Amino acid sequence: MDEVFKALADPSRRRLLDALNARNGQSLRELCAGLDMTRQAVAKHVAVLESAELVTTARSGREKLHYLNAAPINDIADRWIHRYDRARARALADLKQALEESPMSGDDTGGATSFVYVTYISTTPERLWQALTDPAFIARYFEGGGPSSDWKVGSPVLWKVTADDRQHDWGQEVLEADPPRRLSYSWHGFEPEMAEHTGMSLEEIEAHRHERRSKVAFDIEPAGSAVKLTVTHDGFDPGSVMLDSISQGWPAILSNMKTLLESGETLKLE
Repeated sequence: MDEVFKALADPSRRRLLDALNARNGQSLRELCAGLDMTRQAVAKHVAVLESAELVTTARSGREKLHYLNAAPINDIADRWIHRYDRARARALADLKQALEESPMSGDDTGGATSFVYVTYISTTPERLWQALTDPAFIARYFEGGGPSSDWKVGSPVLWKVTADDRQHDWGQEVLEADPPRRLSYSWHGFEPEMAEHTGMSLEEIEAHRHERRSKVAFDIEPAGSAVKLTVTHDGFDPGSVMLDSISQGWPAILSNMKTLLESGETLKLE
């Protein structure tokens, strides 16, 4: 947490976070635009933000794109929210909310086509893999629903919207499965069964069904006594409504999963 507080203390670094909050997935060249700093100075600030895990990167062709990562802000709020008076707690909550607002929604998508989220979980790669693939555990952090599969490459990924829902085959399939290191599967589009859960009308659902299908990947890496989980959800068209939806949904879902794993309420490994 010391690195996070240090990174947030500098106004230039906060401006860079604001820039990514406005439009995620920017190259260093794009981050330099509009800032009264040299490219070298921006690169140094970005390196500090990366070290604090407030920014993560992903390659897109020859470019390295930078993404805002709200997970450390979640950790700050979880660690300190109950230890300060209400005014200070509200200040932290406001900061957390500002950094978790979707930077890829409405008219501010700016051409963004992917979502990247990094978090560290005090668990093992094997238990994290189980949390991502065991339907009984998935249901506990996916509001009773979520995906299920035998998690073999080419197998279908079925989906329940709620605990009382039936399983739906929306054309998803497993793309990669390398336990306990990497899992990837294609994502569903908007379907009529989602109307009530998303708050959309059937007309709105139908209007967005033409969107290109995306895919999500979970990369698991040991990180000392913890595990680093990188979630990359990409393949969207610019301005995608589904991108806006998942960029709000994944942080909440992954936070629930992290809490369950770190509370010790995991399923027994086979």
